[in-house]
Amino acid sequence: MSGEAEVIKREAKCYIISSKTMWTRFRVWRRTSRMAKRILICVVLVLSGLSNGVSGRVLKAVANEASNASGQMSSNSNDRVLKEAQQAFERDDFAGAIRDFEQVQRAAPEKKEAWHGLILSYLRLGEKVRAAELACDAAKRWPDDGEMRHLLGFAYFQSGQTKSAIEELLQATRLMPNRHEPQLDLALAYLSTKQYFPASESLEVVIRLKPELPLPHILLGRAYVNTNRTLLAIDEFRKALAIDKNIPLGHYHLGYAYESLGRDAEAIAEFRKELNLHQDNSEVYYRLGRALLDSGQTQEAAVQLRHSLRLASDNEDAQCALGKALLELGRPQESIEALRKAVDLSPKDPSAYFLLARAYAKVQNQAEAAKALQQFTELKKQQGATGGMAYRPN
Repeated sequence: MSGEAEVIKREAKCYIISSKTMWTRFRVWRRTSRMAKRILICVVLVLSGLSNGVSGRVLKAVANEASNASGQMSSNSNDRVLKEAQQAFERDDFAGAIRDFEQVQRAAPEKKEAWHGLILSYLRLGEKVRAAELACDAAKRWPDDGEMRHLLGFAYFQSGQTKSAIEELLQATRLMPNRHEPQLDLALAYLSTKQYFPASESLEVVIRLKPELPLPHILLGRAYVNTNRTLLAIDEFRKALAIDKNIPLGHYHLGYAYESLGRDAEAIAEFRKELNLHQDNSEVYYRLGRALLDSGQTQEAAVQLRHSLRLASDNEDAQCALGKALLELGRPQESIEALRKAVDLSPKDPSAYFLLARAYAKVQNQAEAAKALQQFTELKKQQGATGGMAYRPN
């Protein structure tokens, strides 16, 4: 896996919409029954010293409620099962939650809470197709309900139907224009398909609605970086860190933006801050090593690149950068070992072959040096022909 692929995977863990997050939006709480509310009103009115006539009318209303006792018992039973389903969900007993939510759904199909919980339980259980089917049925039942459209978009996204997810999330944003959650999830769906411009538009709306959240600033910065708006990205990363100085990957992204502008000293400082907070990210070690290498701090660059490779030995970019650092440190044999690994991981990348040719030349292995140089030249020609890096023979 390349370094960029690794950080995207890590971001997915940190930022992607999760059914736990969605659950907090659709949390099922057992509401006090209508009869209990009437009794409470009666008690309050009597204690407040209201006239016997008013109190009598309230008591009469309570008596009328009692005449519908069987219906209330059924409602109370559904509320009880609904609460049990919620509790099962919160202790990660998703099979039990599904059983209880389905019971309520069958008995009272008008209860949106049962549909919400059932769909989310199937998602958490990993049955994403079933969850999407249920969400589609729910959206048909309540076509103008923004929450249902949002939940359907979420289910589509989780089941890999990104195009349908975007359509439903767009509809949810139209139905709930003042809610930031569907806009945020819409942005995440756009980001997952590298649609950075519409993602940035959605994130700008999220920030207008909820400027105090750090995550949208990070995601907007990412969208800006990927559309060559790096100075704007730096502003967003700084805003996120001002809100939460410990947000995962916040300093990494700021450092990455600085590095892309050639501001290596600032990039190095940010990468170090990230590693002080989170020491298990191989991509940050790699970027720190690259920035150190570019700024001439070759010895430490090699140390940081080795840290990166201990965490992710299949990062061909880190292997290639380590090979370059070792070559510059006058250790060509070690350089060859690192560069051979880089070539094995990414045989179509010409960079490692060029460095490999130099390393073989340092150890007087002219045959291997010539072979590596020939492979480099052929790959560069292919890249030039297919729109990759331009081939410059001289």
